[in-house]
Amino acid sequence: MTETAKTHVILLACGSFNPITKGHIQMFERARDYLHKTGRFIVIGGIISPVHDSYGKQGLVSSRHRLTMCQLAVQSSDWIRVDPWECYQDTWQTTCSVLEHHRDLMKRVTGCILSNVNTPSMTPVIGQPQNESSQPIYQNNNIPNGKPTADENANLGTVMRYEEIELRILLLCGSDLLESFCIPGLWNEPDMEVIVGDFGIVVVPRDGADTDRIMNHSSVLRKYKNNILVVKDDINHPMATVSSTKSRLALQHGDGHVVDYLSQPVIDYILKSQLYINTSG
Repeated sequence: MTETAKTHVILLACGSFNPITKGHIQMFERARDYLHKTGRFIVIGGIISPVHDSYGKQGLVSSRHRLTMCQLAVQSSDWIRVDPWECYQDTWQTTCSVLEHHRDLMKRVTGCILSNVNTPSMTPVIGQPQNESSQPIYQNNNIPNGKPTADENANLGTVMRYEEIELRILLLCGSDLLESFCIPGLWNEPDMEVIVGDFGIVVVPRDGADTDRIMNHSSVLRKYKNNILVVKDDINHPMATVSSTKSRLALQHGDGHVVDYLSQPVIDYILKSQLYINTSG
């Protein structure tokens, strides 16, 4: 399959990132490696979207700090970027609305038609021609004071243009989020239909989770099972390092194992800003 014939994918991860851990970055890397190995996909970007402050989770530090920590965590990555749109809204946004925002943004700034997982385009998706002398649309600049413009939100690095591509945004998550779909009343069912039916999910299992069992417990997940891509590899990854909770506990207790969870730039920022040092978070 040629590069242009493959489905081009942007991986989007939503969450508190309180703080962002090494495991969160590993999820992106594992997902990209797996999708590439299938021969059907090419991952052209990753987006980290921290949750709004009004989410109300106990111990959630200001989005100003969480955005900065996320930026420090991906500063050496050439494909994963942090997007502040969700944090800069007036209130908390659903995962569905975040996905829809990025889908609409990609339409505007790339000129591409983003196809749904459930109803792929039957004809080539045509991108707008790019002036070779123009500046890249996507920039990895520091976020200025105040709310960013739409173009500044598109934090994906240098834009990639193709004459004919199919582009999708897939939600990247751990098996714990997938399992939360099975909890009655926790998710809005129409939102679940859009997330799984229109966009699709890439799941990175944690601690040997049985994703087939999880999917069989939800009618929506069963209905759209083919839209759920479960990352399978032969490497035993320590997915416990995804845990922000364990990271905070290690910081509170002065546990040197915090280096197993967090990158050094993030640790340095936390200590400098005196975050998570007391039990209130």
